[in-house]
Amino acid sequence: MRAWLWDRPPHTPVLFKISDLLAGPIFAFPEVPWVDHTFEKMGTLNMNLEIHTNEKEVTEKEVTLHLLPGEQLLCEASTVLKYVQEDSCQRGIYGKLVCTDFKIAFLGDDDSALDNDETQFKNKVIGENDITLHCVDQIYGVFDEKKKTLFGQLKKYPEKLIIHCKDLRVFHFCLRYTKEEEVKRIVSGIIHHTQAPKLLKRLFLFSYAAAAQNHAATDPRNHTVMFDTLKDWCWELERTKGSVKYKAVSVNEGYKVCERLPAYFVVPTPLPEEDLSRFQGHGIPLWCWSCHNGCALLKMSALPKKEQDDGLSQMQKSFLDGIYKTIHRPPYEIVKTEDLSSNFLSLQDIQTAYSKFKQLFLIDNSTEFWDTDIKWFSLLESSSWLDIIRRCLKKAIEITECLEAQNVNVLLLEENASDLCCLVSSLVQVMMDPHCRTRIGFQSLVQKEWIMGGHSFLDRCNHLRQSDKEEVPVFLLFLDCVWQLVHQHPPAFDFTETYLTVLSDSLYIPIFSTFFFNSPHQKDNVGRESQDTQSKPLNLLTVWDWSVQFEPKAQMLLKNPLYVEKPKLDKGQRKGMRFKHQRQLSLPLTQSKSSPKRGFFREETDHLIKNLLGKRISKLINSSDELHDNLREFYDSWHSKPTDYHGLLLPHIEGPEIKVWAQRYLRWIPEAQILGGGRAATVSKLLEMMEEVERLQEKIDARPHGQGALLAEAPLLLRGSARLSALFPFALLQRHPSKPVLPTSGWKALGDEEDLAKREDEFVDLGDV
Repeated sequence: MRAWLWDRPPHTPVLFKISDLLAGPIFAFPEVPWVDHTFEKMGTLNMNLEIHTNEKEVTEKEVTLHLLPGEQLLCEASTVLKYVQEDSCQRGIYGKLVCTDFKIAFLGDDDSALDNDETQFKNKVIGENDITLHCVDQIYGVFDEKKKTLFGQLKKYPEKLIIHCKDLRVFHFCLRYTKEEEVKRIVSGIIHHTQAPKLLKRLFLFSYAAAAQNHAATDPRNHTVMFDTLKDWCWELERTKGSVKYKAVSVNEGYKVCERLPAYFVVPTPLPEEDLSRFQGHGIPLWCWSCHNGCALLKMSALPKKEQDDGLSQMQKSFLDGIYKTIHRPPYEIVKTEDLSSNFLSLQDIQTAYSKFKQLFLIDNSTEFWDTDIKWFSLLESSSWLDIIRRCLKKAIEITECLEAQNVNVLLLEENASDLCCLVSSLVQVMMDPHCRTRIGFQSLVQKEWIMGGHSFLDRCNHLRQSDKEEVPVFLLFLDCVWQLVHQHPPAFDFTETYLTVLSDSLYIPIFSTFFFNSPHQKDNVGRESQDTQSKPLNLLTVWDWSVQFEPKAQMLLKNPLYVEKPKLDKGQRKGMRFKHQRQLSLPLTQSKSSPKRGFFREETDHLIKNLLGKRISKLINSSDELHDNLREFYDSWHSKPTDYHGLLLPHIEGPEIKVWAQRYLRWIPEAQILGGGRAATVSKLLEMMEEVERLQEKIDARPHGQGALLAEAPLLLRGSARLSALFPFALLQRHPSKPVLPTSGWKALGDEEDLAKREDEFVDLGDV
């Protein structure tokens, strides 16, 4: 069975078992003559082949390589066998392996081609057997049945090629029957174009943008706020009622003050603009979001420490003292500082945990899957990935409690305020602001906190392959945290887990500019350079235009049909009503505190300023037992009440409540699929019930059938299908029965038959781990 994400246009398949073609050992594989091998034009590669066996003749097939605008073919290899991910790799698909400056592609036919209704989630940019060069994680070669990592120049070339992808796909290619010269070209080409360091200007992003000037797609329904204009920031201030205490400034227009900050941002109103230009934006409290009660979430990057310059240190101390004296005065509330550099996660923790975690899902075959399945929970726990997710959610809950219950401002501190600050501030807004739980609101949030917040996507995703140490999946960690909320509170989100999954995949598609720069300045600077060399400026696509990747039917799977719309109040109800979270008044929490008369940290002001001067910022406010008790009271009280899906939203963070994001991590493993079960089956049944309720309501109201149907846009494939996989829509529908094979080592570990008979049944649902 095939379990890949996208399918090629339907062709008659050539799928066979190796044992069917071999009369003897595997080295006796019959030679495959090539009838024709020509290029008609740059955009299409014709591959005509003829396979002779003892029993029958397979007639001529034609497979095409579709190239994007600006994409160029670099190297190719014929007579390549792509193994199907099954036990012992006994089945394969014959075809051609090619490498372009955008992707690695395998051109072959198989019998997993599905009906049109079953392939409605096909990606228009990346095919089922395509791997973008940026999506390649590791490359392995098999030499005499030994697996070795491939890099640099090779003295000996492998007989098998194994590619591990960052989206956790695993590809196996047999090169044993390929000509030696072609093996050298394709292996060397793939290693060079995926592992060697690159220059920014050599990214395919720019080749595509230059060649696709007249092909740029635009989605008129896309209203994502990009935060690249002063008007966008003013709109956000008005939306959150923060314009009374904060102002949008344009002092960094043209990046005259700081290349790390966006051209426009928001600061406290009393802050003089001349102070913003000192120290390249360090030590400036930047506004993130305002709560309905007037409190705000702020962030600040630390001033760099100068060990041997006492004069500069004194100047920095005086500067910070002036900043704090400005923002502590009324109408600003008391400020609580959260130092994320010293008392929270480190980037090294995240990198190490994910490196261990992803190995659980990079499975070569069924035997390996069942071998690791026996020790699944111990491996999962030892990775610490779920514990890191729990710590992120807990930190966001702590900050939410400060804003919502204690009525205090929160200032997030980090060395550059571009990694953990982005993560925590975004999670807080998803929990507290229902607008951020709509698709447009969530996309605008990513633009504001991550893109304009200066998160170094180029380095953190290691797109240029310049430093493996800088590669840390901070944004993926954020998406995983959001998935926990989506999984626990589905009706509160306008988007689905499928949306989050394809968003994580889009990190590695270099036709979108969204995730391929370290800062807005870097992107704008490249745009200016291109305008100097070309007649027209480059039109860089944004990932938020989903019509580039998916047809309208496929985009429907990104929208949650069970989302609870906010009820519209009539004018009588709306009049004189003040917006508040409904849950706020029912929480027995500490009363709000008035602003202190002295510095906003009172006696600790001098101590705060001293520590802010260094890169390592000490913990400024120790968590007391009283704070812990208040947080527990806040958490328990919220979960004891019915959920308001348009108010405050808190996750469960107890041990078993933090789960593996099955759709993203297990989607390529056939053995992990649950046919007719899982979340897809649950949603399908709910849709059927909701349709029945609508039909009954139509009869009661005597309305024509179908008028005003709420579920008219719900994906047809989600309804009434017992064949859906739990990992739908990425795991394709099973067309042939498969029997799981438990290896001998697994049976030995379980014990003999008498022990098995005496044991109680154990039920493990991988989808809910």
